[in-house]
Amino acid sequence: MTSAGEYMDATAPPAPEVKKEKKSESALKSFLSGGVGGICVVLVGHPLDLIKVRMQTAAVGAKNASVLGMFANTFAKEGIPGLYRGVSAPLLAVTPIFAISFWGYDMGQRLIRWAKPDVKELSLADKCWAGGFSAIPTTAVMAPSERIKCVMQTTTGKYNGMLDCAAGIYREGGVRSLFRGTFATLLRDVPGSIAWFGMYEYAKLEMMRLQGYEDTSQLSPIAVLTSGGLAGMACWMVAIPPDVLKSRYQAAPEGTYTGIMDVYTKLMKEEGPGALFKGIRPALIRAFPANAACFFGMEVSRKFLGFMD
Repeated sequence: MTSAGEYMDATAPPAPEVKKEKKSESALKSFLSGGVGGICVVLVGHPLDLIKVRMQTAAVGAKNASVLGMFANTFAKEGIPGLYRGVSAPLLAVTPIFAISFWGYDMGQRLIRWAKPDVKELSLADKCWAGGFSAIPTTAVMAPSERIKCVMQTTTGKYNGMLDCAAGIYREGGVRSLFRGTFATLLRDVPGSIAWFGMYEYAKLEMMRLQGYEDTSQLSPIAVLTSGGLAGMACWMVAIPPDVLKSRYQAAPEGTYTGIMDVYTKLMKEEGPGALFKGIRPALIRAFPANAACFFGMEVSRKFLGFMD
């Protein structure tokens, strides 16, 4: 005979399933995995970054100014070490730069969630905003590193290394000279970061939709590499004009320009609008493999550091 209590248990509707709120990822994990991604991007992309900077700062009508010509000329005269000239500055700075970038992206998303407490999933526009926000703290570290890199890449034999170059720049103009081009770096990196993170998130969502997946963690390494490569190309398509101005300003001897607007005015007068896209070919050629490696390295390290959440 069934008791009343057993009957009530059998006929009672099942208790509604309580979904656990998605836990925020560790900010330290974002920081560390971003640093790993940054190391990957430099090791893969530095030779073409060097070619890009030399093309951007070459005199009008210079010989071997094409991508292949510049590459062949650099390799013939300086060998493989020449293709990695100036790599010490970005390699040493890249860990904090990319670490801060991914940390800033994470903080930007947290700010949006704080401002929109009722929103469970951030929109693509929200993630783009978070990407733009990430460029602000990153620039504080990026600007002096870019200044040293540009000077080393456009001079041969003048400096014995990154520290010697930094000391030389400091002797010429002090701390202000080391941070020359900070506004230009911000002008490049805010829209560039919006495109970078935005395209990465969009590409992942599209690949999820096409493959019928419900979560980005299900995506294959090829999908992550492709998304990262597309993100890099989107970034440079937006960032190349301000990057040309930044490279000219940071590589020029002290007193050549009064500011970034002076660079723009002289560039338009002497070379025309096409000069704003100098170096776009090596930048785009470099962008896909370098950023594919960056995001792949970041995602792998994020999974490895999952215990930190």
